[in-house]
Amino acid sequence: MNETKTITTDRKESHVEICLNRDVGFDGKTTGFERYEFAHNAAPEIHFNEIDLSADILGYRVSYPFMISSMTGGYGKAENLNRSLAQIAEKLNIPLGVGSMRQALENSLYRESFSIVRQTAPSVPVFANIGAPEVAKGLKDEELHTLVDIVQADGLIVHLNPAQELFQPEGNTDFRNFLSGLRKVAENIAVPVIAKEVGCGISADTAASLIDAGVQIIDVAGAGGISWQKVEEERYLEQSQHENRFSDSALGELLNWGIPTAQCVAEIASLKEKEPKYSHITLVASGGISNGIEIAKALALGADMCASAGMMLKSLHHGRLEETILTWMNDLRAVMFLTGAKNIKQLQKTRITIKKG
Repeated sequence: MNETKTITTDRKESHVEICLNRDVGFDGKTTGFERYEFAHNAAPEIHFNEIDLSADILGYRVSYPFMISSMTGGYGKAENLNRSLAQIAEKLNIPLGVGSMRQALENSLYRESFSIVRQTAPSVPVFANIGAPEVAKGLKDEELHTLVDIVQADGLIVHLNPAQELFQPEGNTDFRNFLSGLRKVAENIAVPVIAKEVGCGISADTAASLIDAGVQIIDVAGAGGISWQKVEEERYLEQSQHENRFSDSALGELLNWGIPTAQCVAEIASLKEKEPKYSHITLVASGGISNGIEIAKALALGADMCASAGMMLKSLHHGRLEETILTWMNDLRAVMFLTGAKNIKQLQKTRITIKKG
């Protein structure tokens, strides 16, 4: 393919600008974490400074149960963004994922915007990323190798985004044969496969289908944070001179379509508990997480790791990424102290209930 900028390149840059500068959050739909509360432990029998926040993922021992989620890559300015994200990930010893690498398969023009991540973060888990439509269409073995090799990846994220594709002006809504394609990817790639939504959540039934296809990590990326339907609607309106695609009465519900993050976590955690063949799966909670108390609630509901993209991007933009993450981790440590949990495994066993009234 000609080594020039592509539609994919322009779209990636537009996504970042819209997420930073426009209101594209869900209206009236939250993550659901506010519905839950912990029981206070008035006699915790632990020292606040000795609480252990470390966690395991894919054989790595990381400092916190938190990862910088997939955001960007594939255009000029993305190289500096990904370098900065990787610097903080390496410093804090936490995982991170790159944004969709479709552009890197189209041409090699901006591959450095992805490879800079591993160059900058040599000792933490790094995840490559490709979309479900590309998997459904079929990926060649050499394409899979390319995705992994560019970032020397420890895993491959396959992002699921039917609602985003539905609203995207140039979207691909052909998801036929996705699960069979996913199974082939899992069989033919040398690293674990991670299934990740982009903001509409993953139900227990869908999670079971994904795991049966060979997925080893589920990242729910539920509703409550950025609505990628809204992001794409912004782009659509810019390009179409405000022509309507959906009825006014339906548009609001479609823009806010999705399963709240807390509900996704609780459902899939229950699946893991009830069905032994799913118990080995690592469960990642993301989608609108905005502080360490929500991270604590996600872990208590059954998540093994939490992640954030939108809030990380905004924090990086304001020069406060490291500060934000460490503040969230201090929030998490505070909850653990007040519930008597001295490590993440104990927090996962801590009683959490739905608020009354």
